[in-house]
Amino acid sequence: MKTSTFLTASALALFTLVHTAHAQAPLSPKAQLAADNKAAASRYASDKALCNDEADSAARLQCRRDAKSVYDKALADARARMAAASTTGKTSQGAKSAALCAACGKVLSVSSQEKSGEGSALGLIGGGVAGAILGNQVGQGAGKDLATIAGAAGGAYVGKKIEEKAKSHTVWTVGVQFEDGSQANYEFAQDPGFKAGDAVKKSGNTVVR
Repeated sequence: MKTSTFLTASALALFTLVHTAHAQAPLSPKAQLAADNKAAASRYASDKALCNDEADSAARLQCRRDAKSVYDKALADARARMAAASTTGKTSQGAKSAALCAACGKVLSVSSQEKSGEGSALGLIGGGVAGAILGNQVGQGAGKDLATIAGAAGGAYVGKKIEEKAKSHTVWTVGVQFEDGSQANYEFAQDPGFKAGDAVKKSGNTVVR
């Protein structure tokens, strides 16, 4: 058997064995390495048996050397595939984990407080007019004018406060700790129903279960 022919036939047979092993159900990197090594060892044994058919001892020796070279290369390739598969698996798993948990968090605290509304020009004007009318009914002359001005000013202030009170509302503040270490507070106009320890995730500008 010629060396080049032997190497070609051996490499082709080994490729077929490895390709068939990979075409089956996916194995873990270590299990795949074991399967590849077993296939390489089986082919190596077959090649050494074929070497016995060589006509002289020199040819048989060269044949065995060639068979060993093919075997060693098969083992090295199998180890390289396992290393690549392990690295790819870890990277893929880490990327999936980051993608899934980037918006994940846990509720740290929930508090509520009464928040005053904001007074508008309507409250100021309405209160000022009412105050001016009342002030105009007090005193006479310059004193009456001062009373009207004072009544307007006081009325405007009272009107603003009345409007603020009417617009006051309860605000719930939820503090959240995210898995990346960051923290944020979210305000709700209604009780969100969260309690400390609840798992939540970001959804736009707020958080949901």
